[in-house]
Amino acid sequence: MKLSTASMCLLLVSSAYAFAPSKVQVCVARPLTSLSIVVGEDSSVNVSEKMEQIFGSGPQFNADFDQVVQDHFPNALSNEELVTRVVTKLSAKGYTGANTLLATSLCCDELARQLEDDLTGIYGNNFNLGGLAGFPFAGNTGFGAMSAHIPDDGYCLIAYGPHVGLAADGTVGKVERSGISLVDTCCGSAFAASNYVKGITDGGAEITTKLQEFTDFQQGAVHELILPHGKRLNEAEDRMVELPFALYDSQDLLMREIVKKGSTGIKRGLALMGGIQINTGPDTLDYFVPLRFDFMDYRGDVTEDMLDIFKEPFDGTLSSK
Repeated sequence: MKLSTASMCLLLVSSAYAFAPSKVQVCVARPLTSLSIVVGEDSSVNVSEKMEQIFGSGPQFNADFDQVVQDHFPNALSNEELVTRVVTKLSAKGYTGANTLLATSLCCDELARQLEDDLTGIYGNNFNLGGLAGFPFAGNTGFGAMSAHIPDDGYCLIAYGPHVGLAADGTVGKVERSGISLVDTCCGSAFAASNYVKGITDGGAEITTKLQEFTDFQQGAVHELILPHGKRLNEAEDRMVELPFALYDSQDLLMREIVKKGSTGIKRGLALMGGIQINTGPDTLDYFVPLRFDFMDYRGDVTEDMLDIFKEPFDGTLSSK
């Protein structure tokens, strides 16, 4: 029996649906927040109180450790300061929890969820674009799906970039984790990619005809995407400090291309915030080094470079200006 191409396609699609597990859809309302508007209809909860809920029970500012962070990563901001500045700026542009979709491209590591949690506390659940080391592996297809979820006449905020650990003793590339006695490597994917590149630049890499395995294709891609920075890493004063900046440059290039291609789905505007997460131990604050904060229109053109807001004096409070 011969089947036409159309019949075969219909049969394959029908078979896929036949074996797909049934799902019950549950609609969950996203939290509504802004500087002056509130979560749901409860006028007793505004963004200032929401920020207190997010950051009030966590580690507190430690001046000595902050100096350690600044020694390695000048201009790094605590997550609390970062989120406060971002919320203030975007609120002035019309962003609220009701009309904003948060998207992130951050590493799979559970430590990278901290920044996500801090942002979702304001803007609601995020759309995940990222994979190992923070690369936007969802690509053009993922961005297209994400942009279709932006509220009608609404906005989008994308936070992206690699992460790096910073241990209590100041070691970059290591971090303490809850419940684990070992001071662990962070970012493990980045560290493995760095070793791969070093093996090539130093001439010690094993020659092989083995092709990239699908079961580890993301790590294979991280290897290749960091490879152009081999000389830069070899010449760095501190390879572990330079590594996240090299990763960021590759990720930023990819993100620019993805956003440009999918810009017609942006709607009222897109805030693109890129930088480096600094993950620390359970008893200290996490930090972020902002390297890009652009506001873009539906054509994908930058209409405002907002990076300077991170250099302005900061009194620790939300502002409605």
